[in-house]
Amino acid sequence: MEVLEVVMQALAVFGFLLFVVLWLMHLMSVIYVRLHLHKKRSEVKQPFAQMAGVSLLKPLKGMDSNLISNLETFFMLDYPKYEILMCVQDQDDPAVDVCKKLLGKYPNVDARLFIGGKKVGINPKINNLMPGYEGAKYGLVWICDSGIRVKADTLTDMTNQMTEKVGLVHGLPYVADRQGFAATLEQVYFGTSHPRSYISANVMGIKCVTGMSCLMRKDVLDQAGGLVAFAQYIAEDYFMAKAIADRGWKFSMATQVALQNSGSYSIGQFQSRLIRWTKLRINMLPGTVLEPISECFLASLIIGWAAHHVFRWDMMVFFMCHCLAWFLADYVQLTGVQGGPPSFTKLDFAVAWFIRESMAVQIFLSALWDPTISWRTGRYRLRCGGTAEEILDV
Repeated sequence: MEVLEVVMQALAVFGFLLFVVLWLMHLMSVIYVRLHLHKKRSEVKQPFAQMAGVSLLKPLKGMDSNLISNLETFFMLDYPKYEILMCVQDQDDPAVDVCKKLLGKYPNVDARLFIGGKKVGINPKINNLMPGYEGAKYGLVWICDSGIRVKADTLTDMTNQMTEKVGLVHGLPYVADRQGFAATLEQVYFGTSHPRSYISANVMGIKCVTGMSCLMRKDVLDQAGGLVAFAQYIAEDYFMAKAIADRGWKFSMATQVALQNSGSYSIGQFQSRLIRWTKLRINMLPGTVLEPISECFLASLIIGWAAHHVFRWDMMVFFMCHCLAWFLADYVQLTGVQGGPPSFTKLDFAVAWFIRESMAVQIFLSALWDPTISWRTGRYRLRCGGTAEEILDV
């Protein structure tokens, strides 16, 4: 009985520690969003005409209804010295025609199209980008996914963050306003759960970066072996960020979000994406196995049990109150990431929030069940440490 009581006390202490950690994460992310995102800088950190040249690498494959409008925003950047290097793997890819159309429409923009890629490893994105990377002429490289759209001053904002000791500038992933419940579900996730972990990790000095929109020093990447050094990984963004951090460089987050605006989206695609990301994290970071207890419903049960065990509070009443507080904090954070009220109603938010939270454990278990990853046109088997091997159909 004494052993059981010790275990129960230890679990109660764990519950209260979990409460403190999770609400510190809430506070850090909410405060950071309010203080840092969507802020117009009154001063430019360097003379506009003297800003560093940037080589934009655009990995393109296939097309959706928003591809041309997304890609066109990069041709309209208000920045004095940059080049657009569009990379397409296959000659018959429909993205080739989109690129040629924009090249003809904006002849005064320094832009080139690379077709064919270069096979240097298992990562198809790296293979796709290799010719563009090798042809880049500027000291800063900006790798930005095909589904991202930008404002005219986005690149200025990012280069302003590239101060003397910074080696990488990244954008907080978010989602543009689109029609349908799947779009609402994505916005709720990228406005609540994702930024809470992403921002609090970066505030605490943990290098947490997604490769949707990253501005990096090319000479530092070259010191690490160039893009080819990361072709053995599926999560190349994590390892590029690690290589930059290992060389003593700091990271900075842009004040503008990395706005995803893919024209192809659904609840199924959203689930598959989160499952793939979870599989990658499990293989790279063993601590990922604790992720489920950072989600609202499971965390509220654990903390509610601890409150009941120590204070004899009603567990279900505490559970409901804790979930309500979490829900309200998430809505406050979402409006901060959005830069104002979302385009959907509070009822839409409530429904999407509940469904997203209910999916969390199922997504984690699905990631554990099958360690293989389907990405772009290939299937891959993950190894511990983040490397992978392609699964070839015989």
